[in-house]
Amino acid sequence: MAQKAFADQFDDEEVLFVFRKHPVVMRKGLIFGLLMVLLGSLVVFWQPTMLAFALGVLGGAVVGGIIMLPSWVTWYFSVFIVTDKRLIQVTQKGFFHKSVIDMGLNQIQMVNYQVAGLQETLLGFGTIMMQTFVGDLVIHEIPHPAKIQKKLLEILREQGVSASPYSEPRELEIEEQNEG
Repeated sequence: MAQKAFADQFDDEEVLFVFRKHPVVMRKGLIFGLLMVLLGSLVVFWQPTMLAFALGVLGGAVVGGIIMLPSWVTWYFSVFIVTDKRLIQVTQKGFFHKSVIDMGLNQIQMVNYQVAGLQETLLGFGTIMMQTFVGDLVIHEIPHPAKIQKKLLEILREQGVSASPYSEPRELEIEEQNEG
């Protein structure tokens, strides 16, 4: 038996693509973490020595790291896994809450993306929107959404799933209507 890439992987299932959200999702933790480093460096005003400054910055970095840890855990353990059979969205919220969305590739009808705004354009992230039989799946803050959408569509095509508004059956229906 081959080694499994993730815990819920079926024996006959192959992982084709794995991606995460853009690291920008950690911005709040990063800002507060760096603010702690800055506050730690202010120790120099009370004790103007190089040792006090170094210890203040080190202490601020430790506290900042602790403050940033939940944001990093949320980003790192939230992952999207595309196998040859399904799409799995694992969303980690803090340390003790995880949710999983598991949908078959044959349920996906359409995959689109959107990059809206200055921040998304400059930092290279956007939104992937998937229309499925059971509703829409919207995934925000995805890095390089055009590349990810293209990869998803390639995987769907390889697996025999038509997830495009321009699929062959639709084109045939339009041609038949024009002839008749």
